[in-house]
Amino acid sequence: MRAAVLEEAGAPLVLRDDIDVEEPRAGEVAVRVAHCGVCHSDLSIADGKFPSALPVILGHEAAGIVEAVGPGVTTHRIGDHVVLTPCPPCGTCAWCIRGEWSLCVNSDSMMTSAHPDGGTRLRRGGEVVYRGVGVAAFAETVIIQANGAVTIPEDVPLDVACVIGCAVQTGVGAVLNTAQVREGDTVVVMGAGGIGLSIVQGARIAGAGRIVVSDPDEARRAAALGLGATDAIDPTVDDVVAVAHDLSPGGIGADVAFDAVGRSALIATGIDATRKGGTTVIVGVPAIDDPFTYALPAVMAIGEKKVVGSLLGSCNSLRDIPKLIALDRAGRLDLSALITARRPLAEINQALDDLRATVGIRTVLDV
Repeated sequence: MRAAVLEEAGAPLVLRDDIDVEEPRAGEVAVRVAHCGVCHSDLSIADGKFPSALPVILGHEAAGIVEAVGPGVTTHRIGDHVVLTPCPPCGTCAWCIRGEWSLCVNSDSMMTSAHPDGGTRLRRGGEVVYRGVGVAAFAETVIIQANGAVTIPEDVPLDVACVIGCAVQTGVGAVLNTAQVREGDTVVVMGAGGIGLSIVQGARIAGAGRIVVSDPDEARRAAALGLGATDAIDPTVDDVVAVAHDLSPGGIGADVAFDAVGRSALIATGIDATRKGGTTVIVGVPAIDDPFTYALPAVMAIGEKKVVGSLLGSCNSLRDIPKLIALDRAGRLDLSALITARRPLAEINQALDDLRATVGIRTVLDV
């Protein structure tokens, strides 16, 4: 099959047509990828900020059509339209039975770049090719566990639905599942890319009273205001902590702050921007050479301030992907607003350059 392959960290991806794909094994399906969003996690691996086994096919925010089913699969039929997810819940592991769906043992594939059994189902000649971020969707075909391909109605456009796979699950889920934002809460969102704007929409859906967005890009601030933010500030001009306190009832600080970028400095800002008892949610993933430090940990203890991680919005994809589609259909969630560019797979490197330069919000590849 054809795929965009990262052969060396920091080098452009190479479009190849000599990738061999196995047939789906027991419990797996083969999906013909139609569209795939370009996410910052892909860029971080491509640029070497997150280490990965090589060569690797990136891409994990995808939608497509089932083209084959493995032995024992009864939940899917050839022709089903599906959204792929990098954290398919198995339903039986120690995390799933605790309701921590996104932490399922299957989510380890995001780090190992392989299936749970250690294989990848991908080769080039005699060489193993790895499946980046647990999906490998910058390619014509993906082999994935059946629970990793969530069936959606056929009238939902696949080029729009694909952004649910990562950005929307991650952002909306961080609000509704991880932070459990309550009606009337004051929320601070640091970063207004695809995930940040999904957080904004999630906060609006939850009924947050004040949604304060911080981003240095004027166009992204405008997009945030259009999607439900009540206030948008430029952190190079305005003091995020001061604004969060000024705009909160009683000046006590935000109830919840979200780092949607993945920078340790923003985690510290979130702690300072939240009230006693408030929560800072790490949604973006800081680079491995960006350690977190906080000057006054006593403030966290005495003020019962909480810092929590959020992987894929703490979502159960089998439950939450249909829910997100229903919200979009009801006019309460705007998926299309996140997509600002479309390119063919052959232009993957230009799409990554746009992401590096903060051009637009989400680019969707036609695979």
